[in-house]
Amino acid sequence: MGQTDAIAYFRTSSAANVGADKDTLARQREAVDTYARLAGLKIVGEFYDAAVSGADPIDARPGFAAALERIAGNGVRTILVETANRFARDLIVQETGFRLLQERGIELVATDSPDAFMDDTPTATLIRQVLGAVAQFEKAMLVAKLRGARDRKSREAGRRVEGRKAVPAEVVKMARRLNRKDRNGGRPSLRETAARLAAAGHVSPSGKPYGAESVKRMLGARQPATA
Repeated sequence: MGQTDAIAYFRTSSAANVGADKDTLARQREAVDTYARLAGLKIVGEFYDAAVSGADPIDARPGFAAALERIAGNGVRTILVETANRFARDLIVQETGFRLLQERGIELVATDSPDAFMDDTPTATLIRQVLGAVAQFEKAMLVAKLRGARDRKSREAGRRVEGRKAVPAEVVKMARRLNRKDRNGGRPSLRETAARLAAAGHVSPSGKPYGAESVKRMLGARQPATA
């Protein structure tokens, strides 16, 4: 049976532990290599974040970002770390990162305790529930936002269509002709113009005479609606 490919992830939180003369990285590598050999895994890549805090989000770490990029390109689906704390010391970062990897179909294994990320401790369970609730809330907000955008677009489209139907060009032209000044320089009021439109067979979509505001818009607001 062939070996399964995996990658190794190492992290040191203090610059004082970085360097060829330090045993931190060597200890992590030895633990990962030993586990891989016993588990029938083949290490095909190593990624290292030096002097990176265990509380930093995983997507903010150059080494881990490079590991995810490598995984995306070669189909590897297993990441080995020495301990859960090497992945992330902060429990929320652990759970958030673990959930992200799970969603991508990636298995994360701590070599000192392979089931560490699956343990149902009270704190871990609470964090998972909170993260699940937050994810559900964000999804609901996105759905509501998209629905609202669609509704606004539909309403705007409806107003535009209704506007064209309610006041056809020939009605506007007729309204302006009926509202012309007479020989004495007088001009019909908006309501009088609406009545003349109705008499000529031009009414609103509801079947009633146009209102003063509608006539005002047809005339280009040449006189107040109270006229």
